[in-house]
Amino acid sequence: MTKIIAEVCQNHNGSRETLEAMIKAAAENGADMVKMQSIWSEDVTKRERFEEGVVDENGTQVAIKRPYAAEVERLSKLDLSIEDHQFFIDTCVKYGVIPLTAIFARHRIKDVAALNWPDKWIKVPSYDCASYPLLRELAEHFDHFIISTGATYDEEIEKTAELMRELGKDFSFLHCVTSYPNTLPMCNLARMEWLRTFTPKFGWSDHTKIEDNDIIAAKVAIMLGADYVERHFTILGVGDTKDGPVSMTPELLKELSDFRALSKEEQKKHISEKRPDWEVMIGEQKRAMTDVELLNRDYYRGRFASPKENQTGPEEDQWLYNWE
Repeated sequence: MTKIIAEVCQNHNGSRETLEAMIKAAAENGADMVKMQSIWSEDVTKRERFEEGVVDENGTQVAIKRPYAAEVERLSKLDLSIEDHQFFIDTCVKYGVIPLTAIFARHRIKDVAALNWPDKWIKVPSYDCASYPLLRELAEHFDHFIISTGATYDEEIEKTAELMRELGKDFSFLHCVTSYPNTLPMCNLARMEWLRTFTPKFGWSDHTKIEDNDIIAAKVAIMLGADYVERHFTILGVGDTKDGPVSMTPELLKELSDFRALSKEEQKKHISEKRPDWEVMIGEQKRAMTDVELLNRDYYRGRFASPKENQTGPEEDQWLYNWE
């Protein structure tokens, strides 16, 4: 049966009380795993092209606008300490779900990995699917990898699969569209079958907009045989957090959990009645990234990094990126 990963991201707003309530609600409504993000605001990198964004002479946007100071200020209110990480782990154990995290900067790996994880699971976000040095370091501490593949070129995914096999690690690939949100025609869920050629277990990390599309893409992924479905999760109002619009509620999580227990025939009947045009989500196994995904790859791949010691010179030269 498909395993459901409830991604709490920064929907906890930096509050332990909210974090525990989210984990409890996720467990009670069918989540098998709860994922946090090991993000520290001080690891945000300053890169000049994103301060104002860049538009070329033809009027085409070639870099998004995401000013450094504003991003640090926003994230600083959401930071979780190492002690908060252990609280997260202990709370997941308390409520009977598997805890996992995504570590966004290499210099954080040892401290996070040293915590009392009941199982050595790690999630690798899309923008680090091809960060091979990061993957090697993670493999020193974790046994089970769930790797998102959005905004990653096919040849990079192939190389990652080779590396995981070389390292002797259990790994699964999740198809993901790194547009926030992505529309149903952008889903290309057929791509899961291509990912299946590299590893027996595969799935879908869903960023469709709840208000427009409910959880239909996640349901179709389950019907198509996904071993994992990951969705952002919230117990707060849709406008209370940055990720609220792409986050499912406890009620929707329960609905998704109940759906996976149906037979394939029942699943297809339900989907066809709810969304007769559901096949628009199938798309192609191989597809080019959209302009939005390429812009997001440019920004998010390198958004966090590790500080180099005793470095001077341009700001961007003072960071060790995850792929270096």
